[in-house]
Amino acid sequence: MTADAVAVAERLPQWVGHPRGLRTLFFTEMWERFSYYGMRALLILFMVDQIEGGLAFSDQTATAIYGLYTAAVYLVALPGGWVADRLWGGQRAVWVGGILIMCGHFVLAIPSGTSFFAGLLLVIAGTGLLKPNISAIVGELYVPGDPRRDAGFSLYYMGINLGAVLGATACGWLAEGNWRIDLGLFVIESNWHLGFGAAGVGMLLGLLQFRVWRGDLGRAGGAPGNAASARTHATARGVAVVLLALVAALFFSGLSGVVTFDAPRIAQWTTATIVIGTVLYFSYVFAAGRLTPDERNRTILIVVLVFACAMFWAGFEQAGSSLNLFAERYTIREFGGFEIPASWFQNLNPAFIILLAPLYSILWLKLARRHLDPSAPAKFALGLIILGVGFAIMIGAATLVASGQQVLPTWLIFTYLLHTMGELALSPVGLSAITKLAPRRFTGQMMGMWFMGTALGNVIAGLIAGQFDANALNDMPGLYLQIVLTSVGAGVLLLLFVKPLKRLSGGA
Repeated sequence: MTADAVAVAERLPQWVGHPRGLRTLFFTEMWERFSYYGMRALLILFMVDQIEGGLAFSDQTATAIYGLYTAAVYLVALPGGWVADRLWGGQRAVWVGGILIMCGHFVLAIPSGTSFFAGLLLVIAGTGLLKPNISAIVGELYVPGDPRRDAGFSLYYMGINLGAVLGATACGWLAEGNWRIDLGLFVIESNWHLGFGAAGVGMLLGLLQFRVWRGDLGRAGGAPGNAASARTHATARGVAVVLLALVAALFFSGLSGVVTFDAPRIAQWTTATIVIGTVLYFSYVFAAGRLTPDERNRTILIVVLVFACAMFWAGFEQAGSSLNLFAERYTIREFGGFEIPASWFQNLNPAFIILLAPLYSILWLKLARRHLDPSAPAKFALGLIILGVGFAIMIGAATLVASGQQVLPTWLIFTYLLHTMGELALSPVGLSAITKLAPRRFTGQMMGMWFMGTALGNVIAGLIAGQFDANALNDMPGLYLQIVLTSVGAGVLLLLFVKPLKRLSGGA
């Protein structure tokens, strides 16, 4: 795109120096993340609660369900992107996705556990439509060559983490704040379903502002990129009917009390299915993809990064499961007569991202100017090692807990700080690396495999969390040690092969 086109784009209505449509997407994503992370902070605590109206699941079952849920959110991004590309366009996909998310949270807000799985399924389906497509629309706001693009995505990323902080704070307080308001005719007090309802209200606010400011998006995401046939539309309608029928079946079977399944076994089968599917896909690409030698080398590197990604998220996603339970059960949370809700510890990661992300950007730029910028494999290795060091801190905390003590919040604070540092070294780098390394005709599919690796890590995270038994506290330090050895070991192994892996990239 010419400089004239960029200049014209910059003269259009602006919001803090960016296309005004960024305002619409910033607040839509902020409220969607408010709802997602607000509910996520409560999810595992609600499932294991046996006293205050929770589902009274065992830790193993609850953590397996948590892992399946967080994995599904990434898996459905693939069909969600297809729906926008072939059927609806990005704007409509975001709108419908937001409605499904809102309905899912309101279903979870029903003061009964019978509709729990239907609510989760609605949130999963809605997130699959909204999450991948809203990011794509951000990119469409800028013409090629617009120097504001990277800064625009950085601003958008800040909205994501701001929403996460606000969501965990508000929903956590409403669910666990131990407050009570007597209005005479009735009493309002903190409870799980009030927290879930707040997540739904957050998504409602996001939908309202999206509708009011939708015109600022112009043509960005307004129409599907590829025309779909009538047969494709008919197939899509059929899939939608099946999904709605599944939601109804889950809801009414829950009412009758017949929803029973072995969540850990399902998680194990899901893990095996994702691994086999990933291996088969890459085998097909190598065998029938007609790759050039350079493309083959880069695809080998992608395979390494995808599985390293899975290992990282398998440890990192303990945040919402085993570490969330650690905060609730074994951490001193009462200070000056105020009890900190356990869910508030989920604020630490997004808060640290807001503080550290600009510093990381400055660091990588300075290193690049001196030709010292680490390669993607080196940054992945660094992320895995820092993750492991974070869990090394938890070995000390777990040792104290095993001796019968409760621990100060500082143990978790420093653990989350290190985990965030590891995330910033790996996650943004991975997205960029895949787009650079993927053969042009396989770019979309390779991005799909990146999300597949993330999903795999989330399922494994749930299975790992299930090994933490509240009745076997003496085993806890050893379990954290296993995570340390696995994470650090994988990071060191990557470091040993950094040079040959860097050569595979061909300078990309």
